[in-house]
Amino acid sequence: MDRQLIAFTGVAAGMVAMPGADFTVVVRNALVSRRAGVACALGIAGGLLVHTTLVVAGVAAVLVAVPALFRTLQLLGGAYVLYLGVRTLWALRGPVEEPEALSAAATHPVRQGFVTNALNPKVSLTFLSLLPQFVPAGSPALPRTLLLALIVIGLTLVWFPTVALLVDRLGGWLRRPRAARALRTGTGLALTVLGGALLLEPYVS
Repeated sequence: MDRQLIAFTGVAAGMVAMPGADFTVVVRNALVSRRAGVACALGIAGGLLVHTTLVVAGVAAVLVAVPALFRTLQLLGGAYVLYLGVRTLWALRGPVEEPEALSAAATHPVRQGFVTNALNPKVSLTFLSLLPQFVPAGSPALPRTLLLALIVIGLTLVWFPTVALLVDRLGGWLRRPRAARALRTGTGLALTVLGGALLLEPYVS
C-alpha cells in the first residue's frame, strides 16, 4: 500500500473542496441549470490541465523566479473573478427570475470555469510546492508527478460536478425569488471579494 499516495489524496481532496473562486463560480452557474454548473466544472478541470502542463514543463518555476510575470497573471485572474462578481450583482437590479438575467449568467460556463482556474497562478505554485513532497526518494519524478496531478484532476471532476448537481437538486427552493436573490447576492459578493483580494494582494504582500 502506497501510504504517500493515500496521504496525498487526502490533502488534495481537502484543497479541492476548499471554498474559493472555483467553488463560487460553479455554484453561480449551477443556479442557472445543472448543465451550466457541470460545464463550468469541466472548465475548471481544463484549467488544472494547464497548470499540470506548466508544472511538468517546469514553467511554473518561472513564476517564482519572475515576480512581474506572477503578478501579471494574478492581476488578470483577479480582474476576471471581480468581473464575474460585479456582473452577478449587476444582474440583481432586476427581477431574479428574468430570463435575460439567467441566460446572461449561463453564457460560456466552460470558459468561465477554465479562465477562473487557469488565470490563478497560485494553483501552479501549489502544484509546484506540494507535488514534490509526495515523490518518494529515488523514484522517477515525471511519472509520479503526472500521477499526482491526475489525482487532483480526478478529484476535481468528482467534487465540482457533485456541487453542481446538489445545487441543481435544491434548485426548486434555491430559485424561489427570495432565496435566489440571497444566494446570488452571496455568490456575487464572494466573487467580488475574491477578485478584489487577488488584485490587491501584490500591493499588500
